Amino acid sequence: MSHPPTIIVVHRRERRSKCSVEPLRENPEFQFLTYPQDEDPIPANYIRLGIGGPILSQEDAESGLLVLDATWRLVEKMEKRYADVPVRSIPTYQTAYPRVSKVHDDPSAGLATIEAVYAAYRHLGRSTDGLLDHYQWAEEFLAKNEFPEKE
Repeated sequence: MSHPPTIIVVHRRERRSKCSVEPLRENPEFQFLTYPQDEDPIPANYIRLGIGGPILSQEDAESGLLVLDATWRLVEKMEKRYADVPVRSIPTYQTAYPRVSKVHDDPSAGLATIEAVYAAYRHLGRSTDGLLDHYQWAEEFLAKNEFPEKE
């Protein structure tokens, strides 16, 4: 692995049974933290996946990824703690995850966490082997979107 592990910060209210990245807990390439309990500082060589930042590029390939996992409403609160970590975005893709919120609108560019991790890894030229193995909507997600070729 030529890059630091991906840090996924999961909000304590996120139901683990519905969490799309839960199967990655056994993968040594990923480190999980719980918000707001875990106060581990994020190393300087990390970038945060989010909406509104510059698109990921090869210049980011050796950086660690910080990924916030929660509902969109809760992620907004989490972002304040990690505001000092530079934000990078991925190009717009269509989610396959069925949205069911009757109270809040999700961003049109919003993806399930596992979809965002997969897309980021593809853009950075990282191995995506096994990432979508346990994702119920993997085939639909891949069919809806066109990803850059792996290098």
